Amino acid sequence: MAKGMILAAGQGTRVRPLTKNVPKPMVPILGKPLMEYLIEHLARHDVRQIMVNVAFNHYKIEDFFGDGRRWGVEMGYSYEGKRDHGDIVPKPLGSAGGMRRIQDFGGFFDETTLVLCGDAIVDLDIAAALAEHKAKGALATVVTVEVPLEQVKNYGVVVADAEGRIQSFQEKPKPEEAKSRLASTGIYIFEPEILDYIPQGVEFDIGGQLFPRLVELGVPFYAQRHEFNWIDIGRLTDYWDVLQRVLRGEVAQMHMPGTEVRPGVWVGLNTSVAWDSVQIVGPVYIGANVRIEPGSSVIGPAWIGHGSHLRAGSRVERSILFEYTRVGEGMRFAEKILSPQYCVDRSGDAVYVGDDTCTLRWGDARA
Repeated sequence: MAKGMILAAGQGTRVRPLTKNVPKPMVPILGKPLMEYLIEHLARHDVRQIMVNVAFNHYKIEDFFGDGRRWGVEMGYSYEGKRDHGDIVPKPLGSAGGMRRIQDFGGFFDETTLVLCGDAIVDLDIAAALAEHKAKGALATVVTVEVPLEQVKNYGVVVADAEGRIQSFQEKPKPEEAKSRLASTGIYIFEPEILDYIPQGVEFDIGGQLFPRLVELGVPFYAQRHEFNWIDIGRLTDYWDVLQRVLRGEVAQMHMPGTEVRPGVWVGLNTSVAWDSVQIVGPVYIGANVRIEPGSSVIGPAWIGHGSHLRAGSRVERSILFEYTRVGEGMRFAEKILSPQYCVDRSGDAVYVGDDTCTLRWGDARA
């Protein structure tokens, strides 16, 4: 079929504080890391050998996925870092530089390879994309989706001719200046010869440096347009939007865990819920060992992570609670991402436990 590579060495600064302690590909969706959905999708399409470049908090990715056998794949990791005053510290090489490091080490890229960013959820028909890539004799392919004109300012835009041959790129253009509505999804297909265009031992980026070089040299470089779910978690606001869509059941192959005890209400094991005196309006997931006291309300779409505790009279609306989050008595949280340490609203503004300027009360349910 093909090999796969997942780009997972970035720091995820645009989605902090979600990435304060975990790498971005490990941010959870329905209790599972983002990257797990990617690996499951690759396995479904018989992409069985997957390399991952890692850097920041790399061990959290490696410890969770291991050699990949639980998903029926083989996985390997390429750490990008350096020694600094006796310590080993992350130093990402850029997306293309990471590919070159892997190739120089062991020659992994010896057949057609699908390269994906580790911070998005996709359900692309991989077989169809590979077939089109082969049919055109492409050295490199960018998978794109067409977005509304008013949204081009959020994406890297691909400009291609009628046959799909790439002519140029625009980075987040103004709508009135956009030459195309084809957004790059961060999904690429490469032939092994692509490594000849990536220099050794330097930081080098796929989009910013490799692709302009391919256009300049006139090699067979194509854009594909597909209609599929592509959910990019580029910003904190994206994360809230994505979870709302997923909880509403709008994304294929992403199903609510637990047992459906009422229409649109799923629960995990050993919950303590005062069902006779609470208001719960789905879609809502209530994780294992969650306690919801009398007089509380949960208005979906909402996710209540395992071990959380909603005190009496509290109200959670269209929000996500990470595991072991305690909501104070009588508190109302609407359209928030809440953890034991921080609270983020849907616009991306964060406050932290102990902030004297914040009137909301929440904390760690373990304490």
